[in-house]
Amino acid sequence: MASRDFNDLLAFVAVARERSFTRAAAKLGIVQSTLSHTIKRLESQMGLRLLTRTTRSVGLTEAGERLQQSLAPRIEEIERDIAALMSLRDTPSGTIRITLSDHALEKAVWPRLSSVLKKYPDIKVEFSLDTGFRNIVKDGFDAGIRLGESVEKDMIAVRIGPDWRLVAVASPTYLKEHPKPRHPKDLIKHICIKRRQAAGGHYVWEFAKNGAELRARVEGQVTFNDSRAMIDAALKGFGIAYVPEDMAAQHVQSRELVVVLDDWSPKFEGYFIYYPTSRQNSAAFKVVVDALRHPEAGQRKRG
Repeated sequence: MASRDFNDLLAFVAVARERSFTRAAAKLGIVQSTLSHTIKRLESQMGLRLLTRTTRSVGLTEAGERLQQSLAPRIEEIERDIAALMSLRDTPSGTIRITLSDHALEKAVWPRLSSVLKKYPDIKVEFSLDTGFRNIVKDGFDAGIRLGESVEKDMIAVRIGPDWRLVAVASPTYLKEHPKPRHPKDLIKHICIKRRQAAGGHYVWEFAKNGAELRARVEGQVTFNDSRAMIDAALKGFGIAYVPEDMAAQHVQSRELVVVLDDWSPKFEGYFIYYPTSRQNSAAFKVVVDALRHPEAGQRKRG
């Protein structure tokens, strides 16, 4: 196959993965018009329509879906083989793509990885912030970082952070106007700052105490999908927010926020980095995992 044709196929896979010409062009390092021309040329050569385009999204036709399913595993295999060859170099190199949440990046990943990456300038890391669950193999990621209870099956998982919890917080001003809740059921009488999950629904607040577990569906004026925005809204008196304890700690210490229902806030299993067995052969990937590994971490296989 001509090299030009192979490059066209790579371009198609990038668009199919990203479902966006803009993001795919940025990933490939080319302008969007060039990418669009490349896809049109590929469709013309094959005599098939591969993509459906609207002003807001890009989808796959039946032919496009079959082509992606055929190409993606082969391209990933080539990428893995190249990564394995690159590991023979004295200096680890390559690009690592990781999907994770903003909280995981800020508290478990970036503080440790940023200093290590300075020692390895040939290692490039791309972070994709996403609170939803992604199929890391299908979506072209090398690894994912999620809470231990959410790690995909059939993956190697390494702990990178301690157990943590969410806490309900509100400003003193809000609590002056509203009785402090003593039980999660009291939240029905309160204004709460809601969280929108990646799947589209609202997060149902989870509580536990002495073996009893409760889930509370809260209501309020504002909804966010970002913890920092929720904390800011709580500081401004918009209601009670349920956010990671370590992100709210500074404001609690300064008494700008007050923790409520503290004895009902359960601990969640900490963050893990998870990945398929094929990634273990990459020297660059090993540098990333070793940098993130929690002192008490073991390695486990989810099956």
